[in-house]
Amino acid sequence: MKRRSFLKTAGVGAIAGTAAIGAPAFAQENPDVKWRMVSSFARSLIALYGSSEKFVKYVKEASNGKFQIDVFPPGEIVPALQVMDAVSNGTVQAGHTCGYYYFGRNPAFCFDTAVPFGLTARQMFAWMTEGNGQTLLRELFATVNIVNFMLGNTGAQMGGWYRKEINGVGDLKGLKMRTSGMAGEVLARMGVIPQQIAGGDIYPSLEKGTLDAVEFVGPFDDERLGFQKVAKYYYYPGFWEGGPQVSLYTNQDAFNQLPEHYKAILDQASRAATIDMLASYDAHNPAALRRLIASGAVLRELPREVMEEGYKQSKALFQEFSDKDPLFKKIHDDYMAFRDDLAPWFNVVEGSYTRFLAHALNQDRTNKS
Repeated sequence: MKRRSFLKTAGVGAIAGTAAIGAPAFAQENPDVKWRMVSSFARSLIALYGSSEKFVKYVKEASNGKFQIDVFPPGEIVPALQVMDAVSNGTVQAGHTCGYYYFGRNPAFCFDTAVPFGLTARQMFAWMTEGNGQTLLRELFATVNIVNFMLGNTGAQMGGWYRKEINGVGDLKGLKMRTSGMAGEVLARMGVIPQQIAGGDIYPSLEKGTLDAVEFVGPFDDERLGFQKVAKYYYYPGFWEGGPQVSLYTNQDAFNQLPEHYKAILDQASRAATIDMLASYDAHNPAALRRLIASGAVLRELPREVMEEGYKQSKALFQEFSDKDPLFKKIHDDYMAFRDDLAPWFNVVEGSYTRFLAHALNQDRTNKS
């Protein structure tokens, strides 16, 4: 079934029985609603900003044009890192952003996006839809007058761009690095000096030497932002972002005023746009990575020592936050139990399959040369 027809059915199916009553009843059940949505992502980020454009398109289609949402990039209404506040206080009705941007407000918000050594994209989707993720995060976001939805996922991210090689934990000491959320806290314990900078300001900071390293998303976005021009070494994996979810935040008061089927439209449209974003990154990252390497980027895997120290420091940090905040502990324990249950299964099937296929393809290339 095509997404358009599915979403239209989701929107108008609930009111099909009222259509025969006449136009006044239809209008009453389908009021004209206009919202404003602010984004943390620049228009140039095709997958990130584009998913919000697809989302509002789906909402409009499913409501027969009755529910319209206008999207605004950073700076037009509020800066990139003030989206949560704008939604919470009712400046706008909705926002498209990442929970870990608001780590300083409450570290638990990071579970809405990603935490070090956390869930992959598929695992996050499963936790949100089949596990307790949505319920637990709704409890958290209710404290700031927000109703949250998933609205995108980038898949596993890269470990970032570095001016110098990283051969061990010692090479991280004093490194000024752009990163977000809990990742910054973990990396700080490993010697890094974390800097939280909005996407549009990263390149100038790296070019001027204000930053020594930067992590953003992956090849598709990184190539467009030009990081390879000012930092040579491209490391993987970003252990702090195994499957970062991007989210839709809606003002709780505005959301509660919606008809029930409009609320359902938001839910279904956000899920559809989530799948669209992940598909976009999966489709475009491979070619972008090849182009980056061809242009001089040096691909490197993070040393085992760095990964192991990151894992150790992450566990210690989780424990500290859990000891301080019962709600953090509640979300953390459920999230990690879900991860621990899924990770062995993914390793048995997905891991073994992809490892063999990568080896076989490498052998094919070797035999052809």
